[in-house]
Amino acid sequence: MDFVLPTCVPSVCQHSADLNHSFPCLHEPNTSPTAPSPLSPPTFSMSYFTMSFGALSNLMGLAILCMSQVRFHRRAKTPFLFLVAALLLTDLVGHLVTGSFALHLHLGRVLQHREEVRGIEPPRRLCKLFGACMVFFGLSPLLLGSVMAVERCVSITQPLLHSTLITTDHVCFAVLLLFSLAFALAMLPLVDVGGYTPQFPGTWCFLPVLGTLSPIDAGLALAFSSLGLVALVVSVFCNVLSGLTLLHSRLIKPRLTSTAARRHASSVCPTLNSLDVEMMVQLLVLTVVSCVCWSPFLIYISISVRQFYRGNVRVDEQYKQVLLLALRMAAWNQILDPWVYILLRRSVLSRLCRLLRPHGAILTRSHSCTGSQRQEICLY
Repeated sequence: MDFVLPTCVPSVCQHSADLNHSFPCLHEPNTSPTAPSPLSPPTFSMSYFTMSFGALSNLMGLAILCMSQVRFHRRAKTPFLFLVAALLLTDLVGHLVTGSFALHLHLGRVLQHREEVRGIEPPRRLCKLFGACMVFFGLSPLLLGSVMAVERCVSITQPLLHSTLITTDHVCFAVLLLFSLAFALAMLPLVDVGGYTPQFPGTWCFLPVLGTLSPIDAGLALAFSSLGLVALVVSVFCNVLSGLTLLHSRLIKPRLTSTAARRHASSVCPTLNSLDVEMMVQLLVLTVVSCVCWSPFLIYISISVRQFYRGNVRVDEQYKQVLLLALRMAAWNQILDPWVYILLRRSVLSRLCRLLRPHGAILTRSHSCTGSQRQEICLY
């Protein structure tokens, strides 16, 4: 995540609804020139829907962040919300850029079907640019998610350190550093360090991950999957630590009865108010979505490279279909990311809980905080 692919990889995977019809440039059995073509014309409905829905979802998420900035100007400039905006903007650009490339290749398949032309590969330059965008917009959301988890972990476990160390300038520098890392990895094949190849069924390009690989191609694919998996592991570890800290704070809160204990509670108030709980819930759901969407694709790449080093370079059609299915799952990360922040806001959850429990107290403010701190509890 939106990957993003994703997304990095938005709407790419949906451009090939029929898995049995591979692109002409891929490994197909030798057929005679007079053999009838069993291809059926691909449709654009799912492609347009995925690309449009993903773009509109991210625009809605960005609009909510803009409204919160107008209403809560100081709170909207916190590092966490800055990272949220960077994530949604990355997913949005990824949808538009990679989706445009994929639709272009999809249109080429339609024209080839109408003209019954086979054996034509996508333009080499187009495939290189497409592959570079896939790598960049796939890796960037995963790295941003790990930074968000680290920022929340420091904020909850070490609030005093967070107020002095995690500033907006430092977060901007971290985001630029991560973007530079993803950009450098994506640009290496453009300077003839490795390469990008069309992938089954011909509507997307990526690093070679199946069959016979060069050492450089295998290293780049392994670097991509390793960075993505490390980002997911860091996110899970930091979120578990933050969640345990919040849970411990909630459990020990009723026992703080003495004056000294109340003073101590007010010093750790950032770990107790509902804003931190709201952000933590959003981040936990975001991490779960990223793990579910991205893990199959990243793990499959690692397994494919491992098989190559073991000398197993045989590629069956089933392997291509599994890779495409894993990409489809990764593509939905960029679509689901904005809905985490649209649906898991405090105002939405409060309304929902009031409908389910009209007489219950939902997401109340922490009474251990001072009055000035209570005024900044609401996010939207």
